[in-house]
Parts: sequence; C-alpha cells; structure tokens
Amino acid sequence: MTAYLVVHATLTDPNRFRSYSDIVPQLVRDFGGEYIVLGGDNEVLEGEWSGARLVIHRWPDRKSAKLFWNSPQYQKAKKLREGTGQFKVMLVEGLVNEALK
Repeated sequence: MTAYLVVHATLTDPNRFRSYSDIVPQLVRDFGGEYIVLGGDNEVLEGEWSGARLVIHRWPDRKSAKLFWNSPQYQKAKKLREGTGQFKVMLVEGLVNEALK
C-alpha cells in the first residue's frame, strides 16, 4: 500500500536549511520515494496556516518510507536541519485501489 511522508516545516534559518535541502531529494530518490509536493505556492482556503511549508513524499509502502527515515544516510542529513526551524513529520498510508470503488 502506498505511503506518504508529510512534512510541515516552519523555517527560521533558510540559508542554513539549504545544506539539508541540497542533499535530501537525491536520498529520497535513492530509497525509492518521490516528491509530490515541495513547498510550492499555496492558498489558504479555510483555517489558519502560519507560513509553514508543506512537503509530501510518495513511497511504494510504509516499509520503504521507514527504511529511508531510519537509514544512516538520512540520519546524517537530518542533523544538517537542526536549528533551522520547526518540523512535524507524519507517515500516512494511502488508499488501496479497492477502497476507491
């Protein structure tokens, strides 16, 4: 079942964050994921959104996403974002095609 890593990021130091964002996209690809949302323009339609960026990666399954998340390569990269903002990350399973019928 497809899984999604959903990241809610509020950056406080975009310049330092760049060292993280320069290397993580390749790691995502190397582990079999793909970006489907990468902090593009947004429009709030309801509720409050405090200037945070939204990032969503699609993964073949939960196991693949967790292999990426727990990998030594990502753990090393993750240290580069320390002190650059506030991050909330959630792993969510997608719908099985049968559920859509």
